[in-house]
Amino acid sequence: MSHNDSSLPEPDIGLCICSNLRRATRAVTQAYDAALRPAGIRASQFSMLALLKKRGELRQSTLADLIGLDGTTLTRNLQPLLKNEWIRIDRDEDQRVRLISLTAEGHRVVGLATPLWQGVQAHFVDSLGSEQWSALLDALNGTGAVARAD
Repeated sequence: MSHNDSSLPEPDIGLCICSNLRRATRAVTQAYDAALRPAGIRASQFSMLALLKKRGELRQSTLADLIGLDGTTLTRNLQPLLKNEWIRIDRDEDQRVRLISLTAEGHRVVGLATPLWQGVQAHFVDSLGSEQWSALLDALNGTGAVARAD
C-alpha cells in the first residue's frame, strides 16, 4: 500500500484528541500567561513554584513526575527559575539526588502571582460552570491515564 492510497479515509483532524488538546492548551496557556505577566512569571513557571511552595523541598525526579515532564525537559525548564533566583538546587547526601526548593525570592514571586492566578482560574471555573469544570478535570485525568498506559 502506498502513502497516496486514495482508499484510505481522510483523517478528520477536528475529531483528533491530540489536535484538540493542543489547540485548547495553547489558548488556556496564553490566558494564564497574560494574567501572570504583571508578576513577571509564566504559567509553566508558576505551576512549578506553586507546587514547591505547597510540597516543600522535592527531589528533582519527584517534581518531574508530579508535573509530567521528563528529566531533560524539567532541567531546561528549571534554568530560568535558577537564573531568577526563585529556586535553589542542592545535593542530597546521595550526590546523585538533586533537591529543589523555593528561595525567599521564589516565595515572594508566588505571593505576587497567586492572586493573578486565582483571578484567571476563577474566570475559567465560572465560565464553564461547576459541572462542566468537574467533567473537564475528570476527562483530562482519564485521557492522561489512557495515554500513559499505552
